[in-house]
Amino acid sequence: MSTSLLYHAFGLHGYTYIRQHFEKGHSYFCVRPNDKLVRCPQCNSYRIIRRGESERRLRTMPIGTKPTFILVETPRVQCLSCGCIRRIRLNIATPRCSYTHAFERYILDLTKLMTLKDIAQWARIGWDTVKEIHKRALKKRYGHPKLGKLRYLAIDEISVKKGHKYLTLVMDLESGAVVFVGDGKGAKALEPFWAQLRKTRAKIQAVSIDMSAAYIASVSENLPGVPLVLDHFHVVNLMNDALTEIRRDLYRELHDVEERNVLKGTRWILLKNPENLNLERDEDKRLQEALRFNEPLSKGYYMKEDLRQLWNQPSKRHAEVALNTWITRAQNSGIKPLMRVGKTLDSYRFGILNWYDHPITSGPMEGTNNKIKVMKRTAYGYRDIEFFKLRILGIHEAKFALTG
Repeated sequence: MSTSLLYHAFGLHGYTYIRQHFEKGHSYFCVRPNDKLVRCPQCNSYRIIRRGESERRLRTMPIGTKPTFILVETPRVQCLSCGCIRRIRLNIATPRCSYTHAFERYILDLTKLMTLKDIAQWARIGWDTVKEIHKRALKKRYGHPKLGKLRYLAIDEISVKKGHKYLTLVMDLESGAVVFVGDGKGAKALEPFWAQLRKTRAKIQAVSIDMSAAYIASVSENLPGVPLVLDHFHVVNLMNDALTEIRRDLYRELHDVEERNVLKGTRWILLKNPENLNLERDEDKRLQEALRFNEPLSKGYYMKEDLRQLWNQPSKRHAEVALNTWITRAQNSGIKPLMRVGKTLDSYRFGILNWYDHPITSGPMEGTNNKIKVMKRTAYGYRDIEFFKLRILGIHEAKFALTG
């Protein structure tokens, strides 16, 4: 085998081929670094004295399905400039690693197509080695996200373990990338992010958020004057919870079996948008029958539909009038769940109406949360929380199967 073939096949530049042999299904190629690579590993001086050599075995790109190793005759040198006595640094591998840069890139390419366990079985290496390679690459690429160009943010938390273990996520809504993962939830979890953001020149235009008082207070304190936009999916979901409560209370009050059967199984029909009703299953007829059955349920359903129209108004002024009218109707309805929703929306009207100035939502964040949950289930959980955070920071570039 020629030296040029080693360069083109394995990326070995500056090494001379010595010999090769095959043993137990493995391929071994012995090489020696040229004189230009033999220098002090600390100060890069060529004023050295050789003090023997040792063989370093490095895993490299496979030939077919056979594991392939590079055996490098690595000189030990004494530097006359700085006095360092150490083996030379090899430019084909990271210090203290048992594989070459080429093999590392090969494994990283596979992480985009396969799970870590599958890669370990295919490459015939330990799972922890695959994880080590992947983790180091993720840390290098996503360990320090750039925050200077952020304009629109979304903030939310996600449950990661049983026992109320949470992570707080901050997303760049323009790129869809998670730029911060904090431990826990609430204002304290965001403190490291604010410290990083203050060092940049980022001009935040708006922040999409749910109705968490802790997050609202934290954003208002650290980004004074920046508009808060309450995610309208959370607002409608608040109304959906109230409608579910109305239906549940009504079901408990009924004693007639036939009347109960009318309401039974209608929860999701009531929460569906009218245009999404399944006509083949007669969901429209079941809905009308349930609404005719009870006035509070009917009032709650139509108020839910009116609330959805709040984000379809021609202007912010029209939306403000519609919101005020809806809140008044809810508070005067005499139905406790509706009155409670009306009181809540009255407190957060500023965030609802800000949508007309900055039409952003936390929809991309909710989608990312679902991908994180799928990723966690696929791996049966993560014991290395740092690796899990790095996977989250890079999840916007993951493939559908969440292998990358």
